[in-house]
Amino acid sequence: MGKKIDYLVKWLQEKVASAGVKGLVVGVSGGIDSAVVAYLIKRAFPNDSIGVILPCKSGVDDRKDAKLVVEGCELKHLEIDLTTTHELLFSTIKDHVPVDDWHLDNEKLNDANLRARLRMSTLYSIATNYSYLVVGTDNAAEWHTGYFTKYGDGGVDLVPLVHLTKTEVREMAYCLGVPKAVIEKAPSAGLWEGQTDEIEMGTTYQIIDQFLKGEPIPQADLEIIDRLHKRSAHKRQLAAAPAKENF
Repeated sequence: MGKKIDYLVKWLQEKVASAGVKGLVVGVSGGIDSAVVAYLIKRAFPNDSIGVILPCKSGVDDRKDAKLVVEGCELKHLEIDLTTTHELLFSTIKDHVPVDDWHLDNEKLNDANLRARLRMSTLYSIATNYSYLVVGTDNAAEWHTGYFTKYGDGGVDLVPLVHLTKTEVREMAYCLGVPKAVIEKAPSAGLWEGQTDEIEMGTTYQIIDQFLKGEPIPQADLEIIDRLHKRSAHKRQLAAAPAKENF
């Protein structure tokens, strides 16, 4: 795992150099994936890396854990509360859609996705100010199943963890010295009260990790993973375009 850390630190440095920018920024949620990225970018750019804590209808524990992370790796950080901005924008959108056209069954997801996209826009504004790249936090399981918001937490420049299973991310976290409280908490995107990744996906990270390693898994879980992968194919591609030869 030490070799993988060294490789990723060097890779991050190379990507910044090739882009002609100065450093890196990551949104720190209080979860294990963003914690690992925070520790990695601090190693890659001790003086040119920033963690941004972006509460938006977030729980108190998430903010506390995010502070643990940035203080633990001594990462320069900002905190920008987007709650009021989100409420204003979401209510404005809702007010302009005809009542009969507003689908209440989509409202919870709509609300959550807008939060993720506000965070993305904020991170890019900060990145532009400092001439930094935005680093994503998706791991292999999230990437394969599409468990991220398109143009939200999926809207980034670099995805250093995309080939690491959740188990490997946890191992890397221990190796980097991420606070134990962050490593051992239940994975959650913090989308709503009581929300966890595994409940929402309908399977576990352990099962997905086994699948990604080519190990046998229960048929029911295989069907869930295949369905999530196919449904989210558009998230892993550039915007679809018509065939050029027709023009």
